[in-house]
Amino acid sequence: MNSKLSCALLLGLLLLTSCAADDVHIEQAETQIATPTVRVATFNVSMDGSNYVKDFTKLSESPLPELLAEGTNEQIHNIAQIIQTVRPDIILLNEFDYTQDWQRNVELFKANFLSKAHGSAKAIDYPYAYSAPSNTGISSKFDFDGNGKKTGNAGDAYGFGFYPGQYAMVLLSRYPIDADSVRTFQHLKWHTQENAVMPMLEGQPFYDQQTWHAAKLSSKSFWDIPVRIGEHTLHVLASHPTPPVFDGPEDRNGLRNIAEIKLVADYITENSPSYLIDDKGVQGGLAPQSRFVVVGDLNAAPEGEKARPEAINHLLEHPLVNATVPPASAGGAASEDAQYAKYYTASWRARADYVLPSKAGLEIVDAGVFWPHIQDEGYELVKDRTLSSDHRLVWMDLKLIAHGGN
Repeated sequence: MNSKLSCALLLGLLLLTSCAADDVHIEQAETQIATPTVRVATFNVSMDGSNYVKDFTKLSESPLPELLAEGTNEQIHNIAQIIQTVRPDIILLNEFDYTQDWQRNVELFKANFLSKAHGSAKAIDYPYAYSAPSNTGISSKFDFDGNGKKTGNAGDAYGFGFYPGQYAMVLLSRYPIDADSVRTFQHLKWHTQENAVMPMLEGQPFYDQQTWHAAKLSSKSFWDIPVRIGEHTLHVLASHPTPPVFDGPEDRNGLRNIAEIKLVADYITENSPSYLIDDKGVQGGLAPQSRFVVVGDLNAAPEGEKARPEAINHLLEHPLVNATVPPASAGGAASEDAQYAKYYTASWRARADYVLPSKAGLEIVDAGVFWPHIQDEGYELVKDRTLSSDHRLVWMDLKLIAHGGN
């Protein structure tokens, strides 16, 4: 064979091979873009007034904005360091006080805490954020706690709190938030829930009809926040149900906790109940085949001394929820001699905080709880409740996969 012809054929073969390899690399890159993996987290950060003021029952407004502006609070810096260490793409912060100027609060938190490196934990930025009013501390004219007094706040507020916006929440995201499509359920009434259960005391209704019809379902609020990840939408379903304690034999807080978790379960159910009417008057739940993740301090454990399975199983056993990978930690495992202790998310030894993805459109890659073992780096941030929070950051890596929805 002519040597020139051989060289030409060889060169052509090499070019074809190179192009084929390039096509493979392009296809792989397109696949990676089309199916990204995102880290979603929830963290009760204990950044409400009761954490900073000794006589917090006399507060009429949140002290948090001033602390964020000063930029020196050790506890908030430790919270920031934990977030920087785990580096979630999307994170719900529970107990981050709400004020009307919440955007400024977020900017101050970012500028004075998250943008400052803490040791080996590098600065992190969240270009997108969402928050909205909370029922906590909103004055009412009703005796919701049944003590014979109408104080207007604390147990008589629409959600327990000494000032408006206490124990509220905010979502931070590295991906764009479709703010115009957010749905909130702050004002939904408890009695309208399908099969609503009124608290009872000694066989009698704990509330009169006027009080019962005024009670809000959410102690804070319930949000559906659509986050745009490339061409996909991830619905972040955020809430913070009331603790099922601090009540009496009527179990009003326990029943409300169940109702708040059932609200989330009803919202994601196909052919959702008709009582679901959001704050804009739009009826209905989440569209079928939607990709979603439930996040928040749900204040309900599936096992252990503080177990409330009748509440949390509304989600853990929901047919559309993937609850097969409970996040775990070495610190939790060492906190108590129980097999399920590794799943604890609170220093008071319970699994209370959750990241629960949909089966549709999401694949669990990894998960964990930021609770280092006493011998590990980072333990100094959680060894005492006052250093950061009595809760732990819970995270999950989720791969967006093709499915019937968006």
